[in-house]
Amino acid sequence: MATKRISDEPAYVLHRYDWSESSLILEVFTRHYGRIALVAKGAKKPSSSFRPILLPLQPLHVAYGGDAEIRTLRSAEWQGGHVMPTGDALLSGYYLNELLLTLLARDDPHAVLFDVYANVVQIIASEHGEVLQGALRTFELLLLREVGFLPRLDVQTMTLGALHADDHYVLVPEGGLRQAHAEDRASLTGAQWLRLQAALHDDAPFTTTLRACAEMMAALKPQLRALLHYHCGVKTLRTRQMMIDIQAL
Repeated sequence: MATKRISDEPAYVLHRYDWSESSLILEVFTRHYGRIALVAKGAKKPSSSFRPILLPLQPLHVAYGGDAEIRTLRSAEWQGGHVMPTGDALLSGYYLNELLLTLLARDDPHAVLFDVYANVVQIIASEHGEVLQGALRTFELLLLREVGFLPRLDVQTMTLGALHADDHYVLVPEGGLRQAHAEDRASLTGAQWLRLQAALHDDAPFTTTLRACAEMMAALKPQLRALLHYHCGVKTLRTRQMMIDIQAL
């Protein structure tokens, strides 16, 4: 795979940083090859065709080649569809990118997750409020499932005991899904967890999970945040801290 030229590959730029006076190193999420590193030679030059294209949250088709860990970008074409998000929407997009950079290994394809990411980016560019929050929770769930960090949501993790529809259960980083205790601030009923499990395994997981999340976002958010922070190895993600700092101002 590394030695042949790849062309017309759907991709998004997750992060970019300087490599030399005129070039950039890109962290790119591709549909068929996962997260890869590319060098965009001359991309910082005013005359470069790369300059207005290699931006985060923009759908691209790229061509690249090389047999090193960092391949060489040959071409990039913007696929259109929406303008660059701003404000809170832009921070939400950076949040998605930080999760992918932290949790995805290089050269590990996740085509389903790529399609989910593309759907959420479109929502970020056009929606706010509950729709956007539901899309973020859906992405978090599907990301955790794709990388193997989400336990089954239809049984209690430690005992494999069945969930009872009216009882409350909580998702905790160290123990998976367990029965809620009095001190747990956020929990969902067994019926709600079962609905999420079914949605995640639907043929169209993004749409069905987005619908399922709509009625449980307030209780689901802190549980997913704790699980993500645990697996990312941080107390607070950088984009999350940036949101808190901006709100404080």
